[in-house]
Amino acid sequence: MSSYGAVARAAGWAGAARQVVRVLQQVPGLPWHRVVGSGGAIKLPGEQAAEQRFRLRMEGVTFRGARVNMTLHEHKYPRARQG
Repeated sequence: MSSYGAVARAAGWAGAARQVVRVLQQVPGLPWHRVVGSGGAIKLPGEQAAEQRFRLRMEGVTFRGARVNMTLHEHKYPRARQG
């Protein structure tokens, strides 16, 4: 589980969360359902949001209200080395 912003930062492109969304939409086979908005919010509309929530629940991901419990499920990327 990760947020769009965290994926962008881990890729070395802080502030490029929208580009992460675009890549997830365009590249088949990526685990798109494991990436959510900040704070665990599902950002997809309508049926896509329901599918994402279903897929996450099937993987054992828990929610706090409408948001993923990021305290339990968020992937922590290693810090980049400063050279």
